[in-house]
Parts: sequence; structure tokens; C-alpha cells
Amino acid sequence: MVDLKNWLNQQRGKGMLRSLRPVIRRGKGRLTLAGDETQELLDFSSNDYLALAEHPALIAAAQEALRRFGAGSGAARLMSGDLALHHELEEAVACLKGKEAALTFGSGYMANTGAIPALVGRHDCIFSDRLNHASIHDGCRLSGARLVRFRHNDLNHLEELLKEKRGVGTALIVVESIYSMDGDRCPLRELAQLKERFGCLLMVDEAHATGVFGLQGGGVIEEDGVSGAVDLAMGTFGKALGSYGAYVAGNREMIEYLLNRARSFIFSTALPPAVAAASLAAVRLIGQEPALRQELHEKIAYFKALLHKGGYNADLGPSQIIPILVGESGAALNKAELLKKQGIFATAIRPPTVPNGTARLRFSITRHHSPADLAQAAKAILESLGIERG
Repeated sequence: MVDLKNWLNQQRGKGMLRSLRPVIRRGKGRLTLAGDETQELLDFSSNDYLALAEHPALIAAAQEALRRFGAGSGAARLMSGDLALHHELEEAVACLKGKEAALTFGSGYMANTGAIPALVGRHDCIFSDRLNHASIHDGCRLSGARLVRFRHNDLNHLEELLKEKRGVGTALIVVESIYSMDGDRCPLRELAQLKERFGCLLMVDEAHATGVFGLQGGGVIEEDGVSGAVDLAMGTFGKALGSYGAYVAGNREMIEYLLNRARSFIFSTALPPAVAAASLAAVRLIGQEPALRQELHEKIAYFKALLHKGGYNADLGPSQIIPILVGESGAALNKAELLKKQGIFATAIRPPTVPNGTARLRFSITRHHSPADLAQAAKAILESLGIERG
């Protein structure tokens, strides 16, 4: 058995021990920490990119569903927990992602660890980007398939591996369209060509892209025009859509197959009615109000311009996720504390979430942030790095 005390002490000594500290949300992108309610902080660690968690349409939809159907769904979907509301949500998601059908899951983790093992097994092969989310890696391991990891966003490396290791069974390529810790974007058009050449299935995790990218908010697969080449589009309701849960979307046969094979769907209680209703309201909203995305992207561009003007010369990437690399875990924790004193809440991201030596502060821009908020955060970042100018 692991020596628990020794392990905890070792993690603490390396600056890698995690703990929980409750926050008190004050609305409009602000929070205080339990036990220190006097200091209000600007929240730059939220994934509520479009600020929909507080949107009246989502709140009203959740309240009405709660009143009509109660707090819980009462059972798994294949038992008596299958509501018409779940089907409405899945139809709306399928339309959003340019697919025939969709299936909802309790979380993004459950979607990835359910769908991947259902699609491939021990006679098959998975080609996975090295920086894919932990839930993807775990889904790959659970499948029992041969796992081949390629260098991050390196399609030349992927092509070499496909030539060498593709094999005769089913081959699945798994990527994220927007990577959660680096904020960079997968070259999906070129990837779709590789997928066709080598006869693979392609699964794209759009957790951080849905609602933020695409003319209708359908994500990078919509924006890049590759929806038809993507066999399985996965995403979550708990980020830009402001609710909770996840989905996978594909053709009708694929979704019917997953309904019968994805264990994390089959053996889990259905999403609560209020959650499903809020998610449905969000999916409809992002299609009806493109100004939500436009406003967010304007704020992202403004924040990046402030950092560059102040002397931060690193590439800030193409998305709303902006990592400020620090290096070692202890240094990242120290800078997070310095920023907190200046009213900025930005979580230090440390190994194993990111590779060793790449601890960082991960800034997420949301519609909640005013120009003054963004200027305050940019100034604090530059001062913490000792590079402010202009």
C-alpha cells in the first residue's frame, strides 16, 4: 500500500499538492474566497466564456423544468429516465454540429471514457495527440486498443506513424480542436485529409470550441468546414454553454451504436431536467445571437493587444485560453498569489496537468470581463513578470 503521509508530504514539498478552497460567486465574473470575503477578485479561471451561466434565458428554462419535472430524472435513460426534453436537446445539438444525431452524457469525462472504448478494442489502434485531455487518455486506456501518441499538432509525425502502425483493424484518430491548457488550435482541414487517406475514424473534442467558434457557434469543425469528415464530435455544456453535461454527435448508426455500447451512458442516471433545459436554451441562444461570440472575440483581441503593447512577446495563440508560462510549480503558485493580491484570480496549472517544467497561469477571457477588468489583469501580469512598458 502507498505510504499516504509520505506521498502527500512529497507532493507538498514539490509544490504539487492540490487542495480545495470554496469560492463565493458574486456575479459578472467576480468572486471572493471563503474566509476572505472582503477582497473581491476578477475571475480569470472560469470557462463560462459567453457568460451564459447567468443568462436569464437559461435560468428561466431551468426554473420551469424544475417546477414541471422535479430535481432529478430518476433513472438512467434506458430505464425510466428518458424525457422528451433529452431528445429535444440532442436534436438541437445534432443540428448545431452538422450531424444526424447526438447523445448526451453526464460530463465530458464520461463522454470520452464511454465513447472511445465503445468504438475501438484490443485489435484496433488509436492515434492520440500527446496533449489531449486526461479523459481522452483514460478512454484510450480503457479501450484496450493499441495506443500511439503523436507529437502535439504535428501532422507530419502523425502521417509517419499511420504509415508504420495503422494496421488492419479499426483506426481512430482523436484530437481536441482547441486545447484546454495551451489554447492552440488543431489543423483540422489537413487532419481530415490524413484521415481519408488512411481510412481512419476521426473524433474531435470541441469542449472549448463549441459556442465560441463557427458562424452558428458550432465550433472549429463548423468554422473549418470539416463537419462531414468528423465521425464523432464531442463537446460539453459546462463551458461556453453555461450549463453542465456533455454530448457526442455523429451519424444515426454511430449514435445508436453508442447508445447500446457506451457504458458511461448506459449505466448512469440521466441529466437532471433543469440542467437539460438550461443546455437546450443555451444551444438555441448561441445560434440566435452571434453578437455573443463577436463581443467575446473583441475582448480577447483587446487583452492580447494590451499584453503585447506592454512587452510580452510570446505567442498568445488563437483562442480565449491564454497560458502565461512560468516554468516550475512553485514559481507558478507564487505568481498566482501575487496576482490575487492585485485582485486577479488565475489558477496555477501544474504537472501532471501540463508537462514538467511548463507550469503556467491559465487565463480564460469571458464576456463578463470589461475593458477595465482586462486592463487591470494585463497590468498585473506584466508587473508580475517584470516586463511592463508603454
